Order: sequence, then structure tokens, then C-alpha cells
Amino acid sequence: MKKGWKLTVVRILAFILVIGITGVLFYYRDQVGKFEALGYPGIFLISLLSNATIILPVPGIIVTSAMGTIFNPFWVAVAAGSGATVGEISGYLLGFSGQGVIENRVWYDRICNWMRKYGDITVFLLALIPNPLFDIAGLVAGALKLPLWRFLLWTLLGKTLKMMAFAFGGASILAIFE
Repeated sequence: MKKGWKLTVVRILAFILVIGITGVLFYYRDQVGKFEALGYPGIFLISLLSNATIILPVPGIIVTSAMGTIFNPFWVAVAAGSGATVGEISGYLLGFSGQGVIENRVWYDRICNWMRKYGDITVFLLALIPNPLFDIAGLVAGALKLPLWRFLLWTLLGKTLKMMAFAFGGASILAIFE
């Protein structure tokens, strides 16, 4: 098999895997809340699952805020940020596998230019602020073949800080009503 053919097969398999995971998670989204009883590992799993979907919403930040009222908000943020980071690998893989599908789109060109100019800071800022554009950032990072370790590092920093704001926000709201 030629090298180009092998890469095409890997891209197709990664694309099918990500679409399959997204479909399953969206179908079973109501079952996600059951992981809350597992504590920090449950928070990690909920966050991982909610971020493994592409575009389709599965609640993650709401759980982080709620768990910040029950557990130590710092550790909730670490568990949620870590889970969210691992979950974002699906967007990266989709970008890697479907590079030809997403190229030549206006949003792709815009974020692609940001990534080329500002690289890691683009990933960090899009992970830091709550927005639907982070899935696109993962797609672009995969398509541009940004090293996975750099994508994960900046995603972890941004997602953990974002989750910290939500976890401490949840804890603060509870303190007001006590």
C-alpha cells in the first residue's frame, strides 16, 4: 500500500469513529447525569463525554457549576478541564481526517489564519471562553497538523481555567443562599 493511501484510510476511519461517538453520545445524553455519583472521576467522565461530541450539545458546564457546590471547586475544575481536554481529541481527529471536507469554508479560513499567525494562543483563548467555536478550533488544529501535544497543552490550560470560573461560580451561588 502506498503511503498516501494509508493516510487516506486512517483519515476515513478517524472520521467514522468521531461521527459514531458523537451519535452515540447524543443519543444517550440523558444518561450522562448518572456519572455525578462517582465524584471527581464522574466529573471527568461527564466533561470528557460532553466535549467528545462535535457541535451537538451535551451539558458539561452546568454539571461543573453544580459540582462546584458539592465538592472542592478547584479539584472540580481540574477534573472537568482534564476531561474536556481529552474529549476535544475527537474534534482534532475529525479535522485531521476530514481536511478536504472543511477546507475552503469562510470560518475555516478565518480560524486557519488565526492559527497560522497566533498558533497556540488561539487554541488557549478559544478554550478559555465559553463558545461553540472551539470545535472548529479543534478541526482546524487537526487539519493544520498542529502537534497533538501542543493542542492538548493549550486546551488543558484554557479549559481548566474556564471550568474553574464555573466551579467557583457554582460554589459562590450556593454560599449566597446559605
